Amino acid sequence: MPEPVRIVRYDQAMPDFRAISADHARRFLVRRHLLDPPRSLPAEPESVLSVVGRLGSLQFDPLEVPGARNHDLVLHARIEGYQRAWCDRWLYGPGDRRLIELYNKSLNILPISELPHYRIAWERSANYYSGRILREQSAVAEAVVERIGTDGALSTAAFRDHNHPIDWWWAPTSAARAVMEALFVVGRLGIARRDGSRRYYDLIERLVPAKLLEQRELEETQLRHRLLSRHRGLGLMAVGGPSELITDTGSAAERARITAALVSDGTLVPVAVEGLRETRHLLADELPILEAAASPAGGASPSVSFVAPLDPLLWDRRLTRSLFAFDYIWEVYTPQRKRRYGYYVLPILFGDRLVGRIEPRYERAETALRILGVWFEEKFEPMTEPGFLVALSRALTAYRVFVGARRVTWPRTRPGRDLAGALRRLESDPGLASLPA
Repeated sequence: MPEPVRIVRYDQAMPDFRAISADHARRFLVRRHLLDPPRSLPAEPESVLSVVGRLGSLQFDPLEVPGARNHDLVLHARIEGYQRAWCDRWLYGPGDRRLIELYNKSLNILPISELPHYRIAWERSANYYSGRILREQSAVAEAVVERIGTDGALSTAAFRDHNHPIDWWWAPTSAARAVMEALFVVGRLGIARRDGSRRYYDLIERLVPAKLLEQRELEETQLRHRLLSRHRGLGLMAVGGPSELITDTGSAAERARITAALVSDGTLVPVAVEGLRETRHLLADELPILEAAASPAGGASPSVSFVAPLDPLLWDRRLTRSLFAFDYIWEVYTPQRKRRYGYYVLPILFGDRLVGRIEPRYERAETALRILGVWFEEKFEPMTEPGFLVALSRALTAYRVFVGARRVTWPRTRPGRDLAGALRRLESDPGLASLPA
């Protein structure tokens, strides 16, 4: 039995209050997340800006175990023929930076034009770090700023004479690294480029137009924008939520007040979703997407995509469990003996259903994509589900090309062997290309 809906009380005369089924909510989410169909945006750098515009931000993580970083996986799932150089162009390209790395919930990729709305993070960090590490390690901070000012963008490797260890966020690290990270979070330095996992920092005024740096917004305006950025990322968000989702968006009372104001001015629309206890909210300008998702799309068979572990679709794990009946934990930080699945596992999205998990690993020396494991949800039969094998074949081909692999290998356990054989037979069929996508 679905749980009773607990509704936040607004003006009962409000015309845009909606009540939708769980199926309707799933269809809406995958469409507004640009995953139905996946890989459908044009194969061009501008599509990166379209994704960031829709989702508000992309979460950055440097791990490349499956052949790409988290934000590249997010973009690949939505853009035909995506190339990671397209995002790097907007992030690090001289003279045409449209994106920037800033802290917003975590280290995120954000539109550089929205920088004035995120200065609050710099200001609050400055209040914290100026009286701590930047005072305690003032000589290191002065040396870093002076040399970067003279030499341009530098990494921690340029400051080996400041390598004495100090306590830092998760573990002791070199003073130079800690100081450069502190200068980044307070807005003195920005990330000019990356070489693999190595960051190169430059003075923020060299990376951001002066007009943006000079622009100031009221704290209330910034909190409103940050809260809206979470709504843009999630698509159906409650007033509360997981701590990592609502961090830096104000106190519980502030969030409730700002949310009520956003509903009152028509920016957000409250929604009661079947099976969810709390009222959710969607952006009013996405009502056409909600209406289009009222009934299943006819015609084309569902497609498969591999969802990044930090994809906004998965930000609210409780929502994922309730709507998709899918319990996902990214197990990279779970001790191996306690993992249920694998180190870097991606959910498999088939249409509007999360039907399984796959663990791809790109072996650069062999230019091979190894599937270390594949697991499906109970009652989902991959070998007999109509359209699934064709969709999986296309998703794997797109992924293999994306990471630069020449071949795909499967584990010798079921269902790996069964899938490998079925896909070989399918891909040798000349009629595959003529099947509808």
